[in-house]
Amino acid sequence: MSAPAVANEVNVARAQGVWAPAVTPLNPDLTIDTAGAIAHVRNLLQAGSHGVVLFGTTGEATSFSVEERMELLAALLDSGVPARRLLVGTGCTALPDTLRLTRQAVDSDCLGVLMLPPYYYKNVSDEGLYASYAEVIDRIGSSDLRIYFYHFPRLSMVPITHAAIERLLKAYPDTIQGLKDSSGDAESCTAFIRSFPELAVFPGTETLLLQMLRLGGVGTITATANINMTAIRSLYDTWLEGNEESAVERQEAITAVRSAIQTYPMIPALKTVISEQHGKPEWCNVRPPLTALPEGDRNKLFGALRAAGFETMTRRT
Repeated sequence: MSAPAVANEVNVARAQGVWAPAVTPLNPDLTIDTAGAIAHVRNLLQAGSHGVVLFGTTGEATSFSVEERMELLAALLDSGVPARRLLVGTGCTALPDTLRLTRQAVDSDCLGVLMLPPYYYKNVSDEGLYASYAEVIDRIGSSDLRIYFYHFPRLSMVPITHAAIERLLKAYPDTIQGLKDSSGDAESCTAFIRSFPELAVFPGTETLLLQMLRLGGVGTITATANINMTAIRSLYDTWLEGNEESAVERQEAITAVRSAIQTYPMIPALKTVISEQHGKPEWCNVRPPLTALPEGDRNKLFGALRAAGFETMTRRT
């Protein structure tokens, strides 16, 4: 399958390429470090990220209140971060919370929202899934709303089923735009791509990037982009250029880095690496129930990353 054309990276109509679900820096009192978050998002965009997901799993979204999340989005936009380079995580357990976050994203002209299904109740039926998304779409009532499903059954325990997607696409074809598959399962992602060619489908790990691009996937939304953006973007660009041999080599390299870091709890591990890169211990702060990486694991992580060929441990200014 031929590669999709890369749209203008600011005024795109639909997300594609390499997106970073940004980690959220915290002050010592565990409030959001707004200035640090703005700087981190800017760094990701400058490093080659096609866009940034704000308050995804990697951003500890469920650990923050609606007000905290809305305040950070407003601060990012006020700082000049382009709204069209942002997807906003808005799926909550309570409908009013999802509506507030989603309405802010739409009113701010963000590219779209990455929406979990309500995740407290389990064994949710297809009818329940449909109703959850339909209620949000109908209440927002805007032709500007663009939804990307967030399929992460390992954590949410509520898979987004093909039957629910089919029904929502039929009812809201202009609103449903894409899907992030964070199952980590190649067969699952392949099935989404083949069943819904009209959707922008992203694997949630760069280990599947080349495989899914070949099948018609549009890129990746991956946590490790917080520390390895340049290399992941390079693979994407190499594939677009049609250099298959180089793309395979680059895939092997970024897979090795991912394999090294995912041995440890992902969010504390990413924050540990960023802390080392910037020489700022406060980057290791996480909100409970997460805990910072122990010192012994920190040293093992750095060793594993270096053994995997990760070359950006040097500190940044």
